[in-house]
Order: sequence, then structure tokens, then C-alpha cells
Amino acid sequence: MAQEEYGLRCLLELSRHSGPQPLTIQEIAKAEGLSPDYTAKLLRELRRGGLVSSRRGATGGYRLSRDPEEITIWDAIEVLGGSLFPDRFCEGHPGRHPLCVRGSDCSIRSIWRLVDESVRSVLSRITLRDLHRAEMAMGTWLETRPQPLRRSQ
Repeated sequence: MAQEEYGLRCLLELSRHSGPQPLTIQEIAKAEGLSPDYTAKLLRELRRGGLVSSRRGATGGYRLSRDPEEITIWDAIEVLGGSLFPDRFCEGHPGRHPLCVRGSDCSIRSIWRLVDESVRSVLSRITLRDLHRAEMAMGTWLETRPQPLRRSQ
């Protein structure tokens, strides 16, 4: 989750920047306390994912590719790491067997699917613009937002 955290912080820094010039890797790295190399890696992934655009040269740097209210937190997570529990998650955890012993009937898989759907539902409703709030204000805002509907049993 480190990549997702730091990538979100880079996006948030870009979303708060309102100047005419794009931000450089060094400016973003310094603002977020990251190394320039790691910041460049994150921005490269965000550019490939269509969330930021870049311009080369002396006046170059990075900008958001869309307005902050059009980029959700889930958009960033999807680009930076993807689903917490992808469909094939359980196949990567077979224990000592070549295949999971619960491959055809697994109640645990249902939990991972619900967690993944819940995370996606929440993060798809929060934008970079929403994150411009201070921590306390953000907590209050999150508490007053309508809760996602639970799946029927």
C-alpha cells in the first residue's frame, strides 16, 4: 500500500497547485518528503494510467490530466496497485498444495469479495477535490456522507 499512499500524495500535491507552470519531480518530491527517483516512478505510473500529463523541457513538469473533482481515489488506487483482492487472489495462496484446497467452495473468498467491493464503493465516491479538506473536516464530512448500500444476503 506504500505505492498507493505516496502516489495519492503526489496527486494531491498536483491538485492543490494552481500556478500556471506544471510542478517538477523535484518540487513534488520535496513537498512530500520523497526521493526524486521514487517520485518519478510514481508519476510515470500515474501518467501511464491517464491521471497526469507531463511536459518536457525547461518549463516542463506534471499536471493533473483532469480536474480534481473528476479523479476519484479509486482511479488512483486502480492505476497504482489495483484491487486489494483481485478475482484470482486466492489462487496465489494455496499453502503447501499446488492449488488451494478450498478452490471450489470457499467462504473466505466471499469475505474478500465483499471487502473489495466495499473499498471500491467508498473510494469511487471520494475525489481529489474532497481531499482538500483538513483532517478534522474530512472526518466530519466522511461521517455525514450517505453510507453505501450493503449487499443483500
